[in-house]
Amino acid sequence: MNDSSSHIVDNIKQKVQTLVFMYEREKQENDRLKAQVAQLEAKLKAKEQTCAELEERYSRLKIAKALKASDADVHEAKIKVNRIVREIDRCIALLNK
Repeated sequence: MNDSSSHIVDNIKQKVQTLVFMYEREKQENDRLKAQVAQLEAKLKAKEQTCAELEERYSRLKIAKALKASDADVHEAKIKVNRIVREIDRCIALLNK
């Protein structure tokens, strides 16, 4: 090999080493970001579960308040209960799809 070829080979080796270094750095960054995404997804899932629980509690409270307010009017209470049962049936039907 002459000096020109040797210089070209050394230049290519240096560029390959640089590419490998950049690849490893980007791979580490990608792994870090994947771990961060997984952590954020877990937090989001926990928040969604908390939100669903709070919505369920709120719904129960609304039902209890509606039934308590209508003690004097049994007919109105039956209508509200029927409406709630229809809503539950609709939700079950959606879940079964």
